[in-house]
Amino acid sequence: MKYIERKNKIINDRYTEYVYEAFDIQNKEETTVKIPINFSECKTFDWNIGVIYGGSGTGKTTLLKEFGDLTLDEFDDEKPLISNFDWLEPQEATFLLSAMGLSSVPTWLRPYSLLSNGEQYRASLAYKVGKSSENDVILIDEFTSVVDRDVAKAMSNALQKYIRKYNKKIILASCHFDIMEWLQPDWTYSPLKGRLERASSRRQRPKIELQIFRCRYETWNIFKQHHYLSQDLNKAAKCFLMLFNDKPVAFMAILPMPSGTIQNAFRVSRLVVLPDFQGLGIGIKILNVFGSMYKKDNKTLYIKTSNPSLFKGMIRNDKHWLLINESNNINQIKKSNQRLLEREKKGEITFQTGIKLIKESKTKSYKYIGQEHKDNIDILTFNSNAYKEVAQNQISIFDIQGV
Repeated sequence: MKYIERKNKIINDRYTEYVYEAFDIQNKEETTVKIPINFSECKTFDWNIGVIYGGSGTGKTTLLKEFGDLTLDEFDDEKPLISNFDWLEPQEATFLLSAMGLSSVPTWLRPYSLLSNGEQYRASLAYKVGKSSENDVILIDEFTSVVDRDVAKAMSNALQKYIRKYNKKIILASCHFDIMEWLQPDWTYSPLKGRLERASSRRQRPKIELQIFRCRYETWNIFKQHHYLSQDLNKAAKCFLMLFNDKPVAFMAILPMPSGTIQNAFRVSRLVVLPDFQGLGIGIKILNVFGSMYKKDNKTLYIKTSNPSLFKGMIRNDKHWLLINESNNINQIKKSNQRLLEREKKGEITFQTGIKLIKESKTKSYKYIGQEHKDNIDILTFNSNAYKEVAQNQISIFDIQGV
């Protein structure tokens, strides 16, 4: 077996002398650590995701460097986050960020320094993945080390879906084992074991259980900055909060259709999934569950949206949602094109470098046509200012496995 030797010189002083005497060890001029390296097997099969795992000081970073340089990404904090992806077309940049689970439009427009730890990590992932060429192996050190563990799971799931969809290769170094069932790596390597272990088969993703609560209007304050259109909310809306492991994850507001239009019909006024939990398919599953609950009460749920990420979710769930109307946002198109032309006049961009006038911006309306929910789903009412107390309550839950 091959080894990598890490040698470090010891600068002896009175503190090291104390250690030598107190613990009766020989005076040393340097320390040597041997790290077993055995990656030859990964050349014998096709793979997309590899993970080097182990505790601090076991040599994960050293092994990762065997595959290439660990470059750091620098974001220009004078620009909105999305403007840092200027080697891509705007639509490609929004798609990449969304694929990493960062699909919050307000987040795209903030500078990197104002993002949360989870958002910054997703942005860095998107940057590295987007910059990689077809034959590159993407290298990520200390994967999910600085984020909440529930956020780490969502991030891992979003990453593995994108990597496999576009047949890329990525190697992650991590000290956390809880992400494995979300990443579903093709191989893992432990420096302590000194051997590469192939995954025998892809396992089913773990269940996510969301708790549904009827909540007060004020709960919207937690979510409103993340809505892509407006922070306004009709005070007549019926509001719901979704929790995952007692943490706020998503918010939905529902209003009756205007009087004189459709009987027993309601529309989704607001739906927001917090950025840290995007990439798990939570939004579309919430819509499916509420659509089925309303249908059980002989009511019909509608939603009107211009969010591209939700468009894709609706396509995957065409057995549940029927597209009933589609229109161009003429005013939005005019505003976007005017901004492009103004930048072209200032010399910031040119037609030669790829300026493209926006031809369409869609708004789509959908109607729930799926089955009614077979089981009862209890919805509790609680004080939105004390959501930490929710852990004391146990309610019926729905499962979003396999989304």
